[in-house]
Amino acid sequence: MDGSEKPFAGQWGLILGASSGFGEATALALAKRGMSVFGVHFDRAIALAHVQEIRDKIKSFGADSEYFNVNAADDEKRAEVVAVVKAKVARPLKFLLHSLAFGSLKPFIAADSKEALNRKQMEMTVDVMAHSLVWWTQDLLRAGLLGKGSRIMVMTSAGSTRVWKTYGAVSAAKAALESHIRQLTLELAPHGITCNSIRAGVTMTPALQKIPGNDRMMQWALEMNPHKRATTPEDVAETIAVLCQDETRWMTGNVIGVDGGEFITG
Repeated sequence: MDGSEKPFAGQWGLILGASSGFGEATALALAKRGMSVFGVHFDRAIALAHVQEIRDKIKSFGADSEYFNVNAADDEKRAEVVAVVKAKVARPLKFLLHSLAFGSLKPFIAADSKEALNRKQMEMTVDVMAHSLVWWTQDLLRAGLLGKGSRIMVMTSAGSTRVWKTYGAVSAAKAALESHIRQLTLELAPHGITCNSIRAGVTMTPALQKIPGNDRMMQWALEMNPHKRATTPEDVAETIAVLCQDETRWMTGNVIGVDGGEFITG
């Protein structure tokens, strides 16, 4: 892309999970194209320096940003963020990305009951990583912050249809997330809003590093991917930026693979 091209100048996007991984890369890819970014993240103080680095890069691209260090699954915090966004922008957001990666990584079955997933952990995982999309979408639409031309995307994974021993709760969340996108596709079509799931290949992100056995998962990806390398956050972010263009208005309700062909080899 020519660095002088700013197709999203004057527009804003909102990224849930904006301080690392896919959220961070997407914020930068969109900022390069002129889009300003509202970022929601939930980090300890030690990580805030990196958040400022992201914002500095966004500024260097000529875009604006405002970041909120809050729990995206908290109803009151969500309302506060929506109020700030509404006060700052005069038209609907161009983009909403749901890239929240916070959940339990325990197996369903374990000899010690304390090591097995419990009800609270399951409900928390699915609420944060799936149901929160619905509540954010409802509030943003009611506030007039989603409208004709807006793009909603979520980060799913092969885990929505495949299994990994400690990934059960997250798999349930990803399957629910894709289901929510299908339903939102139906209900938001009259508003001119598109909704799609982005299924990235195995990517080295902070979220992946928390999964027990992630080294084996990455080795599998390196062996099976036709390109003989793993997917990067930038691979995914560049695709998302393309999908934000007005010309993709008829693409909605899909699970879009961004993995260099990895999924078909598994």
